[in-house]
Amino acid sequence: MKTNKEKLIMQSVQGKISHPRLGYPYKLDRDGNSVVLPATGGINYNVKIGDVCMGLQGDHVEPGVSVKTGEKPENDAFNLLSCIGNQARVVSGDAKGATGYVTGSHGGIDHVIMDFKKEDLEKMTIGDGILVKAYGQGLKIEGYEDVQVMNIDPGLFEKLGIREKDGALEVPVAKVVPGFLMGSGIGSPTAASGDYDITTGDKEALRKHDLEDLRFGDLVLLQDCDNTYGREYLTGAVSIGVVIHSDCVKSGHGPGITTIMTSRKPLIKGKKNRNANLVNFL
Repeated sequence: MKTNKEKLIMQSVQGKISHPRLGYPYKLDRDGNSVVLPATGGINYNVKIGDVCMGLQGDHVEPGVSVKTGEKPENDAFNLLSCIGNQARVVSGDAKGATGYVTGSHGGIDHVIMDFKKEDLEKMTIGDGILVKAYGQGLKIEGYEDVQVMNIDPGLFEKLGIREKDGALEVPVAKVVPGFLMGSGIGSPTAASGDYDITTGDKEALRKHDLEDLRFGDLVLLQDCDNTYGREYLTGAVSIGVVIHSDCVKSGHGPGITTIMTSRKPLIKGKKNRNANLVNFL
């Protein structure tokens, strides 16, 4: 499988560790209860890639470190150009010099999410600068013009163990998600940044499709989901994504998925593998 990685641009983008954000203290859950919970932003010391993202006492929790920059145009570029697997380096504060990886882009709050070693997290503070070697947007696979690749570092892409088989690309995935479960984020104009959510209000559907133990960093196949020019339901389309934030209490929400591959044609197939998680590739 040959790509055009040698033609891609590697460019610096930079943000700062974002403070957690809350408005009105109560969130209304899908059952009509008012709850007060940790949510997006900050440094999460006990939530990391590879952990189960379901059943936590939190809402849209981002594993590791949440990073954002100032003005909207700059932050839009930060989210658009930062790709899963890109190297991230702390450039200010007591953890200066520590390196980690981008693990997702969270739409709405517009954070780039990053994973660092525990000992580095302990040295970080809100506002520390983190530079990312942004590299990956524009990646193409020769001979598969109808497959769009996005949001992933070419080095990580090559480690996933994708194989050509019977005229299609076979991708290892931890879970398969039916398209009817996809919710918040449907209709977004692009999948080249941000995420959209697996809805989790139907507990029987989660059990039926073996989604109760989803983990941060899991690679998942989204059935009948087209992410080519935005996000929509399309029979026969297939997308591959990564779980980037936790389950949520709000209706229409759940674990967030950042897309890395999509096709309107049946050119992507999944091969179930419980080890298909970023923790085993980074």
